[in-house]
Amino acid sequence: MIRIMGLDYGDRTVGVAISDPLGLTAQGKEIVRRERPTKLRRTCARIEELIVEYGVQRIVLGLPVHMDGSEGERAQKTREFKEMLERRTGLEVELWDERLTTVAAERYMDEAGLKGGKRKAVVDEIAAVFILQSYLDRQKSADMLSGEDGEEE
Repeated sequence: MIRIMGLDYGDRTVGVAISDPLGLTAQGKEIVRRERPTKLRRTCARIEELIVEYGVQRIVLGLPVHMDGSEGERAQKTREFKEMLERRTGLEVELWDERLTTVAAERYMDEAGLKGGKRKAVVDEIAAVFILQSYLDRQKSADMLSGEDGEEE
């Protein structure tokens, strides 16, 4: 059982989610904000603090891929952030296709009745939850298919 961190990397914010100890559910933790897109030192320091606080052993980072599967400038910046995180934390950072997570987060906020400034304040954290939860769900499905459900035969 390990804790996994999910991240939604943006120009000025990073949404953070952490799995429960069993790796079944993702919970939103916070949004790390920075003054400028190029200022990442404090962002990385805060992520490292959360890694220690929650005992995180793996990071899942949303990769912004276009609907046709191609990658643009944001995907390249995300890959650079991945490399920086791996160097700083010593942890494996797995890229995860985040194509529909923003759509899911927007739908969730509509259903929750969040409007205006409240939406902007939480969208990245909610997107991080959707990124991590989709990763956890895929891992669980893969474990079930391979027979690694944790039960003794």
